[in-house]
Amino acid sequence: MRTELERGLEGLRPALTPLARVLHPRDAARAQAVVEGMHRLAATFRDRLPETRRPVVDEATAYLICYGDSICRDGQPPLATLAQELRTHVGDAVTDVHLLPIFPWTSDDGFAVVDYREVDPELGQWHDVAEIGRDYQLMLDFVANHTSASSPWFTGWLAGDERYRDYYLAPGPEIDTSKVVRPRTTPLLHPFERPDGHQVAAWTTFGPDQVDLNVANPATLLELTEILLEYIVAGATTVRLDAIGYLWKESGTGCIHLPATHAVIKMWRVVVDAVAPGVRLLTETNVPHAENITYLGDGSDEAHMVYQFALPPLVLHSFVSGSSRRLTDWAASLEDLGDDATWFNFLASHDGIGMRPAQGILSPHEQEALARRALAHGGRASYATGPGPERSIYELNVSYLDALVDPSERADVEHVIRRVLAAHAILLGLAGVPAIYYHSIFGSTSDLDGLADSGINRRINRERLDADTLADELRHDPRRRGILNGLKRLLTIRAGQPAFSPFAQQRILDLDERVFAVERRCDRQIIRAVVNVSSEPVDVPGISGWDLLTESRVDGRLGPDDVVWVAETLTAAH
Repeated sequence: MRTELERGLEGLRPALTPLARVLHPRDAARAQAVVEGMHRLAATFRDRLPETRRPVVDEATAYLICYGDSICRDGQPPLATLAQELRTHVGDAVTDVHLLPIFPWTSDDGFAVVDYREVDPELGQWHDVAEIGRDYQLMLDFVANHTSASSPWFTGWLAGDERYRDYYLAPGPEIDTSKVVRPRTTPLLHPFERPDGHQVAAWTTFGPDQVDLNVANPATLLELTEILLEYIVAGATTVRLDAIGYLWKESGTGCIHLPATHAVIKMWRVVVDAVAPGVRLLTETNVPHAENITYLGDGSDEAHMVYQFALPPLVLHSFVSGSSRRLTDWAASLEDLGDDATWFNFLASHDGIGMRPAQGILSPHEQEALARRALAHGGRASYATGPGPERSIYELNVSYLDALVDPSERADVEHVIRRVLAAHAILLGLAGVPAIYYHSIFGSTSDLDGLADSGINRRINRERLDADTLADELRHDPRRRGILNGLKRLLTIRAGQPAFSPFAQQRILDLDERVFAVERRCDRQIIRAVVNVSSEPVDVPGISGWDLLTESRVDGRLGPDDVVWVAETLTAAH
């Protein structure tokens, strides 16, 4: 391994130089400073990482998404509680745990980071993170676009500290911001008072407490790169690049998806692949599919994974309408990503159900129908602005369970369990790695009290669970118990099937609009995964054989919300 790493370092400068020129095409000195700084960091961190570190991505890979304090117990650091409760309740059904920001913060439930390098003392310490890492591989969040307005970096910048002189953006009147695309309706620039009483307007894409960093400054970019590598040293086998599409700013542009943003991610990929082979970069860009997919570069030179943001609204639409037509057509159009990159598939997250990725796939009428459904089920709909004055649906804020199931049907616990498992069976059948939100695996409904108390739409799906109450409910609440056990069983069966490798072939089968069907194939096995998204029985011709889920032969007849994984073992003749 050491020889391989040495070779990787030798190729760093040639790989980084053209990318640095994208950042600074008219400033050779700045470009060279970036290249030399990244090379220096790579050489330093190479010696701090274990030589045998090479995480594997295969059919067993599955992520659980949670906060550091998703499960709490009085008198115990939440990260320590989380480690214990995941070990007890989830076990080895998942391989990876995605910890949403675990750092000191001031707003946005962790995404306004005060200090990138410290664990929030309210959660625990780095050794508590390492304890989770004993049982699971870790994904850590890297909120590289902005810091909290209370960050020492920002307060130092306001005070004129030379160390932070160009760390933030205070655009003058010559900067054209008229085309800037944002996911918020708050003002783009926010005034802050310096210690001398003068005011300065800083760039705040996500709101006044999240101040954008100036990565055009080499010192800022290099410090961010150092933090990225520190997370890997701390045990991260995946690093999630939050809101990364907004990283670079340029006058007269939308300030999203700019070539320089892609160049920064590619530089980080070069450094990570050279220093820590196997560690994965995941980009979080909640945008339409054609824009999202660009963050994979050529499949081997940018992100290792991208979120499959269109999946949550399309799966929801399928069950609401009883038709998989939109989902089937979209899935059939997905690109083959090769052997180096893959999809990060999910249904629920801390942010709600993003609707922008469904633009151009679902009609405006269909999107509005989902928004009305979320509102009717006790949820909310959030909006975003474009370059002009128009607003569009940005996301639906509701638990995925409540979005799937009508309030009148929630008393039928078996129906609720079947519907939730059927939706997740679609997630688990598709090419890519599956990621399940903690409220989904524990069968939670919307936290209406948290929404009402905070007035924050996203709090509806971020309830902290008391560890002892959760344990009691998993024993006595058939909904929670049934969903947890059902999802664990699906994940366990999936983990033993080579055709479910993230890189195995995928073919979407158009059998009947009431079902979603995908064929997965490798050199040893074929699996045809079929889900009935309708409320009526369906006969599916050609889907018969040994079902992995029932461990019996099936004849192709699926009841409402039924799932079959029909498997065929390939012989050498195939």
